[in-house]
Amino acid sequence: MAKNKIYIIDVTNRDGVQTARLGLAKLEKTMINIFLNEMGVFQSEFGFPVTSHETNYLNANLELAKIGVLSPIHLSGWIRATVKDVKIAFSKVPKLKHLNLSISTSDQMIVHKFNGKMDHEGVIKEMVEAVKKARSYGIETIGVNAEDASRTKMDFLLRFAKAAKQAGADRIRYCDTLGYDNPFTIYERVKKLAKEVRLPIELHCHNDLGMVIATSISGAKGALDAGVDAYINTTVNGMGERAGNADLASVILAVKYSSGFHNKYHLDERINLSKAWKIAKYASYAFDVPIPINQPGVGANAFAHSSGIHADGALKDRRNYELYDFEELGRGEPEVIETGRQIVAGEYSGVRGFRNVYEKMEIKFKNDQDARKILELVRYANVAKQKPLVEDELKFIACHPKIASKILTMNP
Repeated sequence: MAKNKIYIIDVTNRDGVQTARLGLAKLEKTMINIFLNEMGVFQSEFGFPVTSHETNYLNANLELAKIGVLSPIHLSGWIRATVKDVKIAFSKVPKLKHLNLSISTSDQMIVHKFNGKMDHEGVIKEMVEAVKKARSYGIETIGVNAEDASRTKMDFLLRFAKAAKQAGADRIRYCDTLGYDNPFTIYERVKKLAKEVRLPIELHCHNDLGMVIATSISGAKGALDAGVDAYINTTVNGMGERAGNADLASVILAVKYSSGFHNKYHLDERINLSKAWKIAKYASYAFDVPIPINQPGVGANAFAHSSGIHADGALKDRRNYELYDFEELGRGEPEVIETGRQIVAGEYSGVRGFRNVYEKMEIKFKNDQDARKILELVRYANVAKQKPLVEDELKFIACHPKIASKILTMNP
């Protein structure tokens, strides 16, 4: 029985927000972090420390970590593996504790992306210097990303990973950047990588060929079989560049219930799948992208039975046609939809209607002056989101107004 574990590193707030034509407001990114923490996810790659419009949001979320709101989840930044990016990151976000540094490693990208500015040896040199510089700032954990690892020659990938380890990296992120691997190739490559380098492996897979869940868990199996921990990168609802990344709920379900994994390979015990329904619905609303009707676990048809044979079998014993229970994902409770009068807190709300909204949530203000302070923040949040705030967002602003103010502040 494998002694090592699979941990989840969710990258919704880094890779998911790079989905073309879509994005999240900083308040929405914060709520995603809060929900991921409630779900027991090990780490959230919460943004880009070198990007100016992220600065206030990143520092504010680190404040939330300090006061225990975002704890024990790790909040990690993503930067290019250059000394310049490391310096900028720590000048903007000095309390950053976890970091992933990324650089391309395939011949395709070294030749046709760097265009002669860097060769293979230069890639290793640049990465090593960046890792050492990050470590000099007192960073706690460093992940080194081999971008396009699946198209990188194995001998170079091994040299690159060993150099990263010697420089002080804690993990190697194997990036199947274009979804090029299949479950068989990624297993063999990751197993060899893990066996020779002896570092935990992160699996960062894309869905260009429709195999992202399979490649993610097969890569994790390769790491575990080699005797190291595995970290699977996910996004909520599979959001991400092009065809997307590995869906958070689907990965967890695959590890827990698929043949050959169940009771053999162990998931981080902090994972709380009962929060899956909540975070999936929130991300769908925030991104303004409906959950596919056939999405595993959280889709509208995930537990729907129509044909006579299936309905009869499910009614006799749910295990006839259901591998797992809908209750496990936090589903099953009736949802109340208001069809009468509604008072909504928006960017043009007045204090009377605003207080009514909060009183329905059993939150009362001492007086109109206190209410107006929160109302002003809620107005700004509505401007940033351009859609009504959900109950959890309203509660967050009322509970943490000073931090919410930082999240909503932009300094162009």
